[in-house]
Amino acid sequence: MDRVRISHSGDPIKASIKITGSKSISNRVLILNALSSTPSEIKNLSKSDDTVTLDSLLRSNEKVLDAHHAGTTFRFMTAYLCLQKGTQVLTGSDRMKERPIGALVEALKEIGADIEYLEKEGYPPLKISGALVQKNNVIEIAADISSQFLSALCMIGPCLSEGLILKLKGELVSKPYLDMTLQLMQKFGVEATFENNRITINPQSYTSIPYTVESDWSSASYHFAIAAIAGEAEITLNNFYADSFQADAAILSFCEQLGVKASINNGALEISSSNSVTKNMAHDFITHPDIAQTIAVIAAAKNMSIKYRGLKTLMIKETDRVAALREELSKIGVTLSELKEDAYEFLQEGELNITSPTFSTYQDHRMAMAFAPLALRSPIEIENPKVVNKSYPTFWTDLQTLGFRLEFLS
Repeated sequence: MDRVRISHSGDPIKASIKITGSKSISNRVLILNALSSTPSEIKNLSKSDDTVTLDSLLRSNEKVLDAHHAGTTFRFMTAYLCLQKGTQVLTGSDRMKERPIGALVEALKEIGADIEYLEKEGYPPLKISGALVQKNNVIEIAADISSQFLSALCMIGPCLSEGLILKLKGELVSKPYLDMTLQLMQKFGVEATFENNRITINPQSYTSIPYTVESDWSSASYHFAIAAIAGEAEITLNNFYADSFQADAAILSFCEQLGVKASINNGALEISSSNSVTKNMAHDFITHPDIAQTIAVIAAAKNMSIKYRGLKTLMIKETDRVAALREELSKIGVTLSELKEDAYEFLQEGELNITSPTFSTYQDHRMAMAFAPLALRSPIEIENPKVVNKSYPTFWTDLQTLGFRLEFLS
């Protein structure tokens, strides 16, 4: 299996890095633009595999569309294809066929969509026949499912002849991502109301606008990890804003507890190492689960003890990220213990004990990027380095800019 050996000289880090557009924003803007009558230019799109795949599928005339590993792409395309004429098969990788899609499909079928499961009930691949003839505009749906399901429904809502009312049942997870969707819909000329777990979207038309995507906070989080673990680091990232749509910008609010100083000046995010660190920390990741792995590795490197909450959505990502974290952290003498199954609360304890480990990635881009900064402590190896292409294809090149030495092995 391919792997990369990573090390660092320990010299002070000082560099400026350009990160491309947010994957979350890019994928939503691509759908909104496609639903507009006159699509416009989108600048600074993410170069991630997910976004490239979505852009390609939206332009395709093929009858079988393959989303590969891209969960967001699969979910957004499921709703989008319901509005299109003709019949398409939407499929994905073996892992995608293990990721549940039933809640979204059943909601779409209740609205009036014609969708069939081609293999296992509740899972991809799907046969979708359009264009949808609406028979219902009020849908009750669990709020604690993936916010991408809710976003997919919201984005097609104004295109439905009777609009859409979503009644969310239970505790809403990843609310910032749903807020992002509704705010971007407003940018494209559509109004929606979100009150008391009820989203109301009247029939409307999208008006496309030239749009520049802000850079990706999820990708930025790995540079926070580098600054936290390095003895001395000053890193500047461009096209970032404090009033970001992105949930992972939340790292700004607790980065000093991790030993990182950060400030934003005229779109430049300036990150530097700090001597201050909170040894015992508690944090709820329910609104920003994509940075949980990054924080876990920072904590391991700095011998911190952290109580985690809000990890329930990590079970159905590219892999079961909680199980993957537990397994890979154990390789360096760190335990991740479950305290409350119903709340998915975890306590991390243990000493860092790096002896040239090889970390598995489980086909998960965030596992590779979260563990890479440990090379600041000791040389490490990471399997399947190409997996980072899913969200941050220039990650390894950027590490080299920061003084990391990489040796790609087969």
